[in-house]
Amino acid sequence: MFLTISTTGTPERPATDLGFLLHKHPERAQAFSTSHGTAHVFYPEASAEQCTAALLLEVDPIALVRKGKGKGRGGAPDAALAQYVNDRPYAASSLLSVAMSTVFKSALSGACKAMPERAAAPMELRIEVPALPARGGAELVRKLFGPLGWTRVEAEAVPLDVKFPEWGDSRYVRLVLEGELRLADALRQLYVLLPVLDDAKHYWVAPDEVDKLLRAGEGWLAEHPEHKLITSRYLARRWGLTRQAMERLELVRLAEADDLDVESVDNAVDEGSDTEERPVPLAVRRRDAILAALTAAGAGRVLDLGCGQGQLVQALLKDPRFTEIVGLDVSMRALTIASRRLKLDRMGERQAARVTLRQGSLTYTDKRLKGYDAAVLSEVIEHLDPERLPALEFAVFGSARPRTVLVTTPNVEYNVRWESLPAGHTRHGDHRFEWTRAEFRAWADAVAARHGYGVEYVPVGPDDPEVGPPTQMAVFTTSTATTDATEKEAKAA
Repeated sequence: MFLTISTTGTPERPATDLGFLLHKHPERAQAFSTSHGTAHVFYPEASAEQCTAALLLEVDPIALVRKGKGKGRGGAPDAALAQYVNDRPYAASSLLSVAMSTVFKSALSGACKAMPERAAAPMELRIEVPALPARGGAELVRKLFGPLGWTRVEAEAVPLDVKFPEWGDSRYVRLVLEGELRLADALRQLYVLLPVLDDAKHYWVAPDEVDKLLRAGEGWLAEHPEHKLITSRYLARRWGLTRQAMERLELVRLAEADDLDVESVDNAVDEGSDTEERPVPLAVRRRDAILAALTAAGAGRVLDLGCGQGQLVQALLKDPRFTEIVGLDVSMRALTIASRRLKLDRMGERQAARVTLRQGSLTYTDKRLKGYDAAVLSEVIEHLDPERLPALEFAVFGSARPRTVLVTTPNVEYNVRWESLPAGHTRHGDHRFEWTRAEFRAWADAVAARHGYGVEYVPVGPDDPEVGPPTQMAVFTTSTATTDATEKEAKAA
């Protein structure tokens, strides 16, 4: 992937001052190691009248697979198609942003001991990115860069194939920015907006990303007309982090409006007397609903099928009514994380006897899963391809046959209430589908009829009068007599 920064100059203020501001000498080509490849900085031209600095990032696709999260549908979307053959080495993305923060760290902060006045003053700049993935097209590129002081924002769509114009344009654009800005401001804008336009970060978005965003967005993000979209995409649509960032941006706007420091505005709130009730996270409401249903069913021995990182298992362990808990997942990595979460290696003998973590697939029958009071499939079915649902159905309802089965899944109708979720997108990159309430009930009713269960439906989260709750839960129940009779029939067969 490639990026160039150009400027013009005069004999009194030569363009080669760009080398001082970037802390990279125009007469030397330099290479820097990054976590996913090698970044090269060189100058195709360097004279008093015209100077261009180029950043070339050579991505190591093997390092990207090993160190990135891009495995399967949960990572970068192109990596889902082929881990080693994708656009990541060529298209400007979060990989290039990370390289910029490594190679141009001082320039991003605006620090230049040799020329502090030059670093603090605007200069004529031309920035070009030949291949920029733009989810939202050229129009979104102009919306993002247009309000930031550039006199020219050119986003030229790259055709899929110049030999076949009827195929139309790709999702990539050639970006050219021209204007008079501080170099640090221009670099910080690129640092934030390149991954925003790509809309697929190559690394896990942790809470410290909020601080990175606000540092890079200082002076321009709070007042940007598209600050909500920028914040949401930069933070990979993680709702909690996005809300935190938006609250801090609001403080910045209030402080600027009153010509105050952000700290003074923030300190004006007495947190000790704040009685506003914070919204309960949906994940917590979902676990509470599951625990309530299991308690109502009188379940003591519980299967958590698709237990992931063990959050529900951990909640079940806190209630002594659940005497035996089995967490099953196909991913050994998830089970390892669950073991660490539960502190199994330090758990007391009596407590440890209540819990077991097993590796296994939900689409295969498993004799070890028979005889339990209840099974939970919480946010599991939507991760399976639809054609594999019959196998899961038989493994759970036909073979294991617990007396109670709880199934939760997203209600796709509620997605319109998520401001950060674009239309047509699922809530998670690995979701193969998301059902409406009618679709979920049709599936659950058919499953219950085929296997001799009754089924009831429970809303989880705020039940919107128009689109329903964010999560829908089906509670399947069957009598002991029905279960025993079915097992006898299966053994006889």
